[in-house]
Amino acid sequence: MSRWLGLAARLLVGGVWLYAGLLKVGDPATSVTAVRAYQLLPYDVAETVGRVLPMLEVVLGACLLLGLLTRFAGGLSALLQVAFVIGIVSVWSRGIEISCGCFGSGGPDPDAFSKYPWEIARDVGLFALSAFLVWRPRTPYAVDGLLFPPTSQDQDLVEAES
Repeated sequence: MSRWLGLAARLLVGGVWLYAGLLKVGDPATSVTAVRAYQLLPYDVAETVGRVLPMLEVVLGACLLLGLLTRFAGGLSALLQVAFVIGIVSVWSRGIEISCGCFGSGGPDPDAFSKYPWEIARDVGLFALSAFLVWRPRTPYAVDGLLFPPTSQDQDLVEAES
């Protein structure tokens, strides 16, 4: 059962990353503006992060959708979700009202305070699914299964779960 839950987690989290990255990759200036709006990073670092993050999201999403380097991709996804939660909590606690910039927009948002709890909940959920993939990276229909054939220990786990 956990293999199928892992597949669902992989597809959901990978789809979210791919969607978020594709919305931003064509407009790096907006992504940079969104990162700077958090007021957490030095100006030049925020620019670099804003330019790199969309491509990282696309690659991460593709890896998860394909089941390529699933444990690593799940770990990176979990770390990014923690960073995003910290960022949202930080702006919320400082009274800064901005769009999270998660799906292509960034900058001031007068309704941000009502959105922050939902954004945190979403990111915590995505963190949990990502962490699950670190714990149980073997899923059906994954490229990892072709590149890294299951060991006898993996087969024992699959049989025990059946």
